[in-house]
Amino acid sequence: MAEAAFKKAMEQGTIGWVGFHHASLLGKFDGFEMSPFFHQFMGNIVFKSYIPDFATGTVRVEDSAHPVVKGLPAAFTIENDEWYTYDRSPRPDVHVVANVDENSYEPARSVKMGDHPVIWTNPQYKGRNVYFQFGHKAELFENSAFKTLFLNAIHWASER
Repeated sequence: MAEAAFKKAMEQGTIGWVGFHHASLLGKFDGFEMSPFFHQFMGNIVFKSYIPDFATGTVRVEDSAHPVVKGLPAAFTIENDEWYTYDRSPRPDVHVVANVDENSYEPARSVKMGDHPVIWTNPQYKGRNVYFQFGHKAELFENSAFKTLFLNAIHWASER
């Protein structure tokens, strides 16, 4: 019932949505089937792997005109986060706002997916929506770039 209400609200544009990190942990977990709607909403991805011991990475803005990245440089650092990888890039099904440069990981990591979007929106819905792949730890709120992203996202997603 909650899923149907969320889908309807996104289709009608009566709400906005800002999603973080765990929202893309899509697959069959703990005996629960994956939601076909949310799978599509998130770009038809399935969680594949992650960097369990965390890494710092450089995020590169792809759509500098998007309101969510207003006031941010073309590249910024997200420190010590748990980067997820998926079975495929969501790029064909969403609008990518930014990606992570996997070669920038400190320390270097072998868990990579190539084309690695980390901020995206799904323009197939009237409801404004944005997803941030990073966001595992509360310490991220000490990062000025993230605070700007978060505030921009709230303002943008709440507009009609």
